[in-house]
Amino acid sequence: MKIHFIGIGGIGTSALAQYYLAKGHEVSGSDLVMSEITDMVAKKGVKIFEGNSASNISKDIDLVVHSPAVGATNPEYKAAKDLGIKTQSYPEALGDLTKEFYTIAVSGSHGKSTTTAMIGLMMERAGLDPTVIIGTKVKEFGDSNFREGKSKYLVIEACEYDSSFLHYTPAIIVITNVDKEHLDYFKTFENVKKAFKDFADKLPSGGHLIENIPINIKIKNLLQVPGEHNELNASQAFEVGNILDIDEKIILESLAEFKGTWRRFEVKQGFAENKEIIVVSDYGHHPNEVAATLKAAREKYEAKKIWCVFQPHQYQRTYYLFDDFVKTFKAAPIDKTIITDIYDVAGREVKEISQDVSSKKIVDKVVKDSVIYLELQNITEYLKQNMQKGDVLLVMGAGDIYKLVDEF
Repeated sequence: MKIHFIGIGGIGTSALAQYYLAKGHEVSGSDLVMSEITDMVAKKGVKIFEGNSASNISKDIDLVVHSPAVGATNPEYKAAKDLGIKTQSYPEALGDLTKEFYTIAVSGSHGKSTTTAMIGLMMERAGLDPTVIIGTKVKEFGDSNFREGKSKYLVIEACEYDSSFLHYTPAIIVITNVDKEHLDYFKTFENVKKAFKDFADKLPSGGHLIENIPINIKIKNLLQVPGEHNELNASQAFEVGNILDIDEKIILESLAEFKGTWRRFEVKQGFAENKEIIVVSDYGHHPNEVAATLKAAREKYEAKKIWCVFQPHQYQRTYYLFDDFVKTFKAAPIDKTIITDIYDVAGREVKEISQDVSSKKIVDKVVKDSVIYLELQNITEYLKQNMQKGDVLLVMGAGDIYKLVDEF
């Protein structure tokens, strides 16, 4: 079968593309911007097109899968429709796949990727050989967001945006937490909670729902990744292990060895000029994620000077959560915070809102000497001039801010 992905640089679509590739299908894909993800799937054998063009769609293609952000005006989507080619959104295609497996779906406003990785690695260690589709890269999966398994088990990260997870048919549902997230789609927190309830209601008779699990005392001080939020993630993974009858010793060994994933408190050694520093890259972009990560950083690097560079993600999220961001940075337990311009998410912005919110407005509202605004192009030089040997640089956000890490 010949399958084409529109928006293959997405963390979900790229994982599904690798699944089809592993099953022997011919896979191609396009994206507006090349990235680490498109480079990764290209090296595995996916034909990549930069930009969207009707010419990328040939009549011998059997299926076109598109990211939820792709609209009806997309030239490739229109070409596929004109040629009568079957089209599916990523959640629809993954939903079909979940019906073929015993599926463990990890959902929640925060911690999905980390918990999915913990479960996948635990099951791998136990010999259950799962297929895993996850929203981050995992070193143990060949530095990929996909693991090919040969068993009946499928572990997926189930995102709530656009109610995507309602397409899935899981046997086990993990809900890590429910928070005010994706309000550009849901509008109200009540709608967020209703979506998660609807998802939980999809469980079949005999299915398992894991939610509100307290920190397991056996997990305390066991993990290599810092933070109470990760102890909660591990406790949920532990419960999945119990349901699957995995030996407790294997569960605990797996969690003890867990070193984290790509851009989830990912620690590296770096240099500011010739001064050796610690660099931490983190994907956190919701106020509560930021607060948890800053708290974990202070606990881990108690005596060190910590610098944070934060890039807000999407104008609408920043608009709806403006007061929460202000509260988070007012209480930030670190030495210096730099907030740079909001990352513009193509296809998910409202012009009127983008004019009403900015990073400068957040900084002005915080009114704290340790919180400043800088344009992205000025941050590297500022840090190299001001950071000292042994300092910690925490780079946070879900946009392109991760590229700053390479400067150090």
